Amino acid sequence: MSEAGGGRGSGSSVPQRAPWSLVAATAALCLVSATSVWTAGAAPMSREEKQKLGNQVLEMFDHAYGNYMEHAYPADELMPLTCRGRVRGQEPSRGDVDDALGKFSLTLIDSLDTLVVLNKTKEFEDAVRKVLRDVNLDNDVVVSVFETNIRVLGGLLGGHSLAIMLKEKGEYMQWYSDELLQMAKQLGYKLLPAFNTTSGLPYPRINLKFGIRKPEARTGTETDTCTACAGTLILEFAALSRFTGATIFEEYARKALDFLWEKRQRSSNLVGVTINIHTGDWVRKDSGVGAGIDSYYEYLLKAYVLLGDDSFLERFNTHYDAIMRYISQPPLLLDVHIHKPMLNARTWMDALLAFFPGLQVLKGDIRPAIETHEMLYQVIKKHNFLPEAFTTDFRVHWAQHPLRPEFAESTYFLYKATGDPYYLEVGKTLIENLNKYARVPCGFAAMKDVRTGSHEDRMDSFFLAEMFKYLYLLFADKEDIIFDIEDYIFTTEAHLLPLWLSTTNQRVSKKNTTSEYTELDDSNFDWTCPNTQILFPNDPLYAQSIREPLKNVVDKSCPRGIIRVREESLRSGAKPPLRARDFMATNPEHLEILKKMGAASSIDAEDGLRFMQEMIELSSQQQKEQQLPPRAVQIISHPFFGRVVLTAGPAQFGPDLSKHKETRGFVASSKPYNGCSELTNPEAVMGKIALIQRGQCMFAEKARNIQNAGAIGGIVIDDNEGSSSDTAPLFQMAGDGKDTDDIKIPMLFLFSKEGSIILDAIREYEEVEVLLSDKAKDRDPEMENEEQPSSENDSQSAEQIASRSQEIDLVDQESPEESSVNSHPESLSPVDTDSAASVSSSEQDSNPTENHETTSLDGECTDLDNQLQEQSETEEDSNPNVWGKKVQPIDSILADWNEDIEAFEMMDKDEL
Repeated sequence: MSEAGGGRGSGSSVPQRAPWSLVAATAALCLVSATSVWTAGAAPMSREEKQKLGNQVLEMFDHAYGNYMEHAYPADELMPLTCRGRVRGQEPSRGDVDDALGKFSLTLIDSLDTLVVLNKTKEFEDAVRKVLRDVNLDNDVVVSVFETNIRVLGGLLGGHSLAIMLKEKGEYMQWYSDELLQMAKQLGYKLLPAFNTTSGLPYPRINLKFGIRKPEARTGTETDTCTACAGTLILEFAALSRFTGATIFEEYARKALDFLWEKRQRSSNLVGVTINIHTGDWVRKDSGVGAGIDSYYEYLLKAYVLLGDDSFLERFNTHYDAIMRYISQPPLLLDVHIHKPMLNARTWMDALLAFFPGLQVLKGDIRPAIETHEMLYQVIKKHNFLPEAFTTDFRVHWAQHPLRPEFAESTYFLYKATGDPYYLEVGKTLIENLNKYARVPCGFAAMKDVRTGSHEDRMDSFFLAEMFKYLYLLFADKEDIIFDIEDYIFTTEAHLLPLWLSTTNQRVSKKNTTSEYTELDDSNFDWTCPNTQILFPNDPLYAQSIREPLKNVVDKSCPRGIIRVREESLRSGAKPPLRARDFMATNPEHLEILKKMGAASSIDAEDGLRFMQEMIELSSQQQKEQQLPPRAVQIISHPFFGRVVLTAGPAQFGPDLSKHKETRGFVASSKPYNGCSELTNPEAVMGKIALIQRGQCMFAEKARNIQNAGAIGGIVIDDNEGSSSDTAPLFQMAGDGKDTDDIKIPMLFLFSKEGSIILDAIREYEEVEVLLSDKAKDRDPEMENEEQPSSENDSQSAEQIASRSQEIDLVDQESPEESSVNSHPESLSPVDTDSAASVSSSEQDSNPTENHETTSLDGECTDLDNQLQEQSETEEDSNPNVWGKKVQPIDSILADWNEDIEAFEMMDKDEL
């Protein structure tokens, strides 16, 4: 997002917009003023260190982009673990995630303007030639309208914007004659049939070759779309209209935005997550600033900046007032019900909301931006990355992290707005974590589980389009960039559109359909940047004073938003509402409160619904805590050096790797491979970690046999060819019903695809050393420095391994009913096989994308105010056995609330 913002009106609650050049200049002045305040009181990072970090970002981009071009192009994306390209239809389907892939060299198009920002103008010129020569937009493939718009159409327009800029400078792109723009126009016309609905909201998917509804199109039957999917089109479509003079694109995007605005919930001024594209009815009535809605709000404000239509700013400010009134519970941002906005819809947050502090900077509302950003940073410092979802008490809800750039985006804009060198240090941490935990020989791999450090064979195009762009700009000085970044606005995919489009080809009628506003607090608009007020008090430690109370929010204390209701209740003299974690079935007062819930008043009713929601979440969480979390197998020998981490299932016998030191050793295959009898090659496994195949006997029997042969650990590899932890639930290896205290070595389980990576590495390098642990350990830089210089040969070897290995892919489905499950035939019969003794460790939910296993972040929450006088809770307080005694007596009370309980349970299954 660009720093250029709207203007604050004089004596009016709705700011008036200045011409784009004045907006950019005033915004820049606003940010410079803020910076001057900060540098007075904070030690800035040296120019040399900033240059060093900027060069490090350049090297990281080269590593990612170079491996994509070498191993994947012209495929859409790189699979960095197996060093090959991901081609739609040639790899197992990952569900909706694959809708971004259209066989149009997605990563190359998405990276075009990043090349220019990073001063790689020669590479940019070569990339544009490749796009024009190789990319075909007429493929028979069904793609997401939303993803194709922000990544491909936005990428082509961003590339065109910088191509004409370079051409004007006179050194590069002198041959360019708007070819990227013509491709963008072709793609725009291919997307237009999606808008053929009575509402004007687009279908979520379209066939690039056949459009909508035709039998061969294989799409057009959908009824629902997400708010962001329909509301994140105006920048790209309007830019296409302004560049080409064809007004139809902007008209269609405006119509979709107008419809969403008219369908907002009028009393709360909030919008839901999912809407019926034909009737306009809200399908999902929860509202937040994360997945499903996020970029709708972003594009309202940015459409005002780019297009100069006051109605967009009026709509944004109306929504923003509602967000700050209901959703914002600093430092948290919690989803609520659009019809009952005082009632939280869930007790967890998703990672996509990390963009919001950056949007608040564009809005000019800095304090809550600093608060939420700091809370997110504390979570990152705990897990190295931001989990896909985490609870209000900062437990991991969904453990994966696909290298999302939203937090880096907000870090960049907070630094631009404050000049506080603290945010440079935050960026430095992001760089270190990416290199330390996500970097692999063929690029950067997404994190399958932030708790274990295991990887996914996935490097999304947005990683190159956004992450490196924001990180480089964070450390770059103005003279480091060959053009003025303030002359452009960032799309949600960080593509650059020139602000001069606001005065070009304005042939679309701007009908102000904004009406029926609620009464808004005028102070909401005092901070719309640029404005005549200074953003901060004359205190160079202002931001630090905001961050300081949040330094230990993850480890030691609850955020202010969680205890807000209690504090208000105490101030008013009323008793605080009963919380599920405090409930005791033996307490008569608690039982009496339960009986009153929903009967006495609307406040009691909301307390009752909140209590039920917390009860469901707590009960589900404690069931999951009974299960062992996944473990990690980390390949640490040359040339991997810890860069490849495989997700492994634990065993219910042998040492617990979370309590004992990890086991490190070279691997060796046992003979017989199934490990079901005395080993015939004890000398081969002596002092090593034995590889055994699943099947034909109990897990415990295998463990005893390899232990007797002198093995220091064991890895059981699934005999079901093609199985993967991405498509089947991890499970614990159970014992044999006998005393297993004699088993003293750790045992882990790998599915076939993960196991094949180790087996292929053995074939290639003979000696392979691994680490068995509860989570991935830091890499050994000394060992890595000893790596042989033949990196080209290593890369080729890794590629050869990839050609024999199966893909490790992500299933992007979140409902347990829709996920595939492990179908090992013996699991249905209680015979003496190892599979019969397996126990699910993921609540029988085969979907890794919605891993609801909730992990404590070191300590229970305690209130910040001593006046609440609540006792600190320990992990033992939530022991599942104790909880079982608590919930039993209230079944009759909960019986009358089944309908609401089912609604909350369905909410927990909603897709990101």
